[in-house]
Amino acid sequence: MRRKRTRSTHQSGEKQDIGLVDDMLPPYQPLGESGVHQIVDAALELLRDTGVGFEPLAETMEIFSAGGCQVSPEGVIRFPSELVRDAIQSTARSARLWNRPGTEYITLDRNHTWFLAGMTAIKVYDEQTGEPRTSNREDLVKITQLVDALPNIDGTSVTCKIVEQSNIHGEIEEFVVLAEHTSKPLEFLCEYAESLGVVIEIAETIRGGRDALIEKPFFSHVVTPLPLYYAATHIDQIIRATEYGIPLILGTVTIGGASAPITIAGCLVHALATDLAGLVLSHLVRPGSFCMLGSDVSFMEAATGGVGGVSQAHLGDLAICQIMRSLDLPSATGIAGGSSARRFDEDAVWEISCNMMQSFYARPATCDYLGLLDEGLTYSLHALAFCDEQVGLIRQLFRGIRVDDEMLARDLTREMGARGNYLAHTHTASHCREEFWNARYYGAKFPVASGTLADEPLFDRIERDIAALLQKHQPEKISSDILRQIRAIQARFKADDTGEE
Repeated sequence: MRRKRTRSTHQSGEKQDIGLVDDMLPPYQPLGESGVHQIVDAALELLRDTGVGFEPLAETMEIFSAGGCQVSPEGVIRFPSELVRDAIQSTARSARLWNRPGTEYITLDRNHTWFLAGMTAIKVYDEQTGEPRTSNREDLVKITQLVDALPNIDGTSVTCKIVEQSNIHGEIEEFVVLAEHTSKPLEFLCEYAESLGVVIEIAETIRGGRDALIEKPFFSHVVTPLPLYYAATHIDQIIRATEYGIPLILGTVTIGGASAPITIAGCLVHALATDLAGLVLSHLVRPGSFCMLGSDVSFMEAATGGVGGVSQAHLGDLAICQIMRSLDLPSATGIAGGSSARRFDEDAVWEISCNMMQSFYARPATCDYLGLLDEGLTYSLHALAFCDEQVGLIRQLFRGIRVDDEMLARDLTREMGARGNYLAHTHTASHCREEFWNARYYGAKFPVASGTLADEPLFDRIERDIAALLQKHQPEKISSDILRQIRAIQARFKADDTGEE
């Protein structure tokens, strides 16, 4: 049986052979059907009876009140279940996220899985000492250039912060760095709603106008509320992104035992309710807009009080993806690509290998944490390159097993007989790499005992490859005229913000 492949309605533009759908390889489902219904019902009940807190902005309260919600003076919004279900039904099931040139896109939906570097680390590993240090603009440039060079990484977010400029202008500069140093699709996230407004103006300049940006958006926007609470900046970002047609991603991080119940099911209910509250706001602003949900569940380690619970987090991640599929929605959750290890060592390799493989079973729409170490505090180029290797393996698995006359090779077997030697046959030459994982650091490049390669540590192999990639690869440039316009927008906003002439 040949594989089923998703096809774009466009004649060209969609990246091919990625995240393919195969009904012979269904995603893993840790919940029974009744368990899914119980969690969804509990989230709807929480939204209806307890409500979700929103900073009480007059405009937002009017939007919710007009939509039929019960609004308290303190900003607690209680959502009728029918309104929540209407929002789920109305929400667009897919969105195209284009590259900067507007020639290719990835489809955010239930049928593809995309891998992005991310997100918002405040440290990197110093090249000389190997120790964590505060991240800066040059670090973000280098990571973004590596993203552009790695063949299996589909896009990037703000991988590390420009810490020395921890303000609205730094956030805007982070987007400019991403747009300038990779042509791949972007995820943007910020603390200040005003940053998003300036970023949209910059994106319009790059794309050639508002209508062109709406038609071919090249960045999505991530909003990260607290569990069961939306601050003013998150509310404003949802409204602004929705009004401008920017693909929106919502997701909180619940910590079971601290900010949510310690149980997996209880934590899932809080995460889902938080997501759905933001989804309803997006729906009330513009019905039919695209809003992808992506909360992550984590758990307090009882012995230390820190974040732990590896098994719970993995099961929770799988369950969220299953719940989103039951609602016919794509999921942006995905713990793949990060590690709690303090540096890129055996612990990091083990954890990244495990959680990257989980994406094969969970099938989220996006995995957004590739390259993060030290509980997300520190970014690692080595971890990112290793994730690229793992994505190559997962995509080989996504392709499944081709079964037809050519692959079954029955005629060939009859020709060769019971003791045939297939080494020199054209069939072997034709297909020897068709179902083979063409690894960057493993496979034929792995220094096994029977091989001829030097017995070199994985870290060193990756480091040499990173250096070669950064030396020879040049991202597609933005024209100097567009860059001048971008700098003029930044300068004008800075003058308006500071009152400078």
